[in-house]
Amino acid sequence: MKSVNGRGCARGLAVGALLGLVTYDLSFTASTGRATWPATVVLLTGLAAILWPVGRRPPWLTPQLRTAVPAALSLSYSAGAILAGRTELFGPGEVVILLTLTFIAVRHCPQRWAVVCGGLDGLALLALSARYFHSVTDDNLYLVTALGLVLVGSTAGLAGYLRSLDYRRTVTITETRRAERLAIAADLHDFVAHHVTGILVQTQVARMMATTRPEDLDPVLAAIERASTEALASMRRTVGVLRDTAPDAADRRPVGDLAAVADLVDGFASPVQKVTLRRDPMLPDDLPHEVQAAAFRVVQEALTNVRRHAADAAEVTVGLRCSGRRLEVTVRDDGRGGTQLPSAAHGGGFGLVGLKERVTALGGDLRAGPREGAGWEVRAVFPAGWF
Repeated sequence: MKSVNGRGCARGLAVGALLGLVTYDLSFTASTGRATWPATVVLLTGLAAILWPVGRRPPWLTPQLRTAVPAALSLSYSAGAILAGRTELFGPGEVVILLTLTFIAVRHCPQRWAVVCGGLDGLALLALSARYFHSVTDDNLYLVTALGLVLVGSTAGLAGYLRSLDYRRTVTITETRRAERLAIAADLHDFVAHHVTGILVQTQVARMMATTRPEDLDPVLAAIERASTEALASMRRTVGVLRDTAPDAADRRPVGDLAAVADLVDGFASPVQKVTLRRDPMLPDDLPHEVQAAAFRVVQEALTNVRRHAADAAEVTVGLRCSGRRLEVTVRDDGRGGTQLPSAAHGGGFGLVGLKERVTALGGDLRAGPREGAGWEVRAVFPAGWF
C-alpha cells in the first residue's frame, strides 16, 4: 500500500511540475506581447497527449498519434517562425513535453513507428533553437543544439533500454508459460495415461475372470474403481492448475515422491503379475523434491510401458538404491513383448522422451533397453550433489 501511495504521490508531483512549466511558458510569452495562440495549441496538445488517462483513451488515440501530432505542430510553429524571419520564444514546458513524447515514442510505439515518431519528436526539439536563433553563425545556436542532442539521445537511450527490459520480460513470461504447459502435458501423460492404461488392463482381466473365476472378480473391480478415482482426481488437479491462478495452485498439482512409489507398486500388481519393490534401507527420505518426483515418474512410466508392451511379464522388479552418492532407479520385467491392448492404447512414444527430459534436466541419465535373455529394463541415475 505504501509503494502504491508513493507512486501516486510521485506521479502527482510530476504532473504538477509539468503544468507549472507550461503555465510559465504561456505567461512569459504573453508578457512579451507576442501572440500566444500558437504556443497554446502546441502546449495543450502535448499535455493532452501525455496526461490523457489510460482508461479513457479512445482506440484511435494510439501511441504513434499521441507522439506525432504534437511534434508536427511544434515543427510547424518553428518552420513558420523561420520562414517569416521572426524570433519566437520557447520555454522549459515545451522542452519537457517533447522529451516526454520522445520517451513514449521509443518505448511504447510499435517497432516500425518507434524510430519515426521518436525521430520526429527529437527533430521538433532540435528545431526550437532555430526558432529563436536565426543566424547560423551564432555560437549559441550550436551550443543549444548540442545540448538538445544530448537530451534527446539520453531520453531515447533510456527509453530503448526500458523497452529491451520489457521485451526480455515478455520473452521470459512466454517461455515460462510454455514450459509450464509442457510440464502440465507431461503430468497429464504420466498420471492419466498410467491410470487409464491400468483400467484397460484390469477390465480385460475382469472379462476373462468373469467366465473362469467369477468369485475372485471383486478385487479386480475394486482396482478398476480405484484407478478410475485416481485418474479423475489427477484430471481435476491438473485442470485446477490451468484455471486457478491463486498462489497455492501449485500445491494442487499432481505430485509424487519415493514414499508414493510403494503405493504405485501395490496398485500395479495383478493376479497374473508379481511386482516387487526393493528399496535400499540406506536411502534417505529427505532427498530434494525434484529428484523424488522425477524418480516417481520413472517408475510410473516404466510400469505403464510394461502394461502396454509386456503384458505377458510374470515378474516386475522396481529398485531404489544408493550407489555411492547417486540415486539409482530401476524397473525390470521378464516379458517378451506380448500384449493384448488395442493399437490405439500403445501410446505415441512420447513418454520416454519426456521422461528423459525430466531426468537430464536434473543432471541425471536415463537408459532403457532389452535385458539379456528376456525382458526390458529402465534405469535412471541421479548424480552426486543431491544428497
